[in-house]
Amino acid sequence: MTQHNKKFKEDAVAYRLSHPELPTRACAKNLGIGFSTLTKWLSLAKKHEGEVPIRGSGNYSSDLEKENARLARELRDAKDALDVLKKAISILGK
Repeated sequence: MTQHNKKFKEDAVAYRLSHPELPTRACAKNLGIGFSTLTKWLSLAKKHEGEVPIRGSGNYSSDLEKENARLARELRDAKDALDVLKKAISILGK
């Protein structure tokens, strides 16, 4: 997956806005990015006064998202441990 820097994203949004005669799909194709990617950046720029916020890998936009990710990992680990115990019980029960 290609990661684009903030300047590229903002330039892509500016390109789209400066070419209203072109459909968004055509702008995305000209930029070498996906249609959904460009529409997401346009939406983010609209919400954040022209800026496209970026987050690095492992960074969360809020403490709530960080806590949700931690709890999801904890739940996944607990389910994995439970599966191992179930298999051990079935093996020992034979």
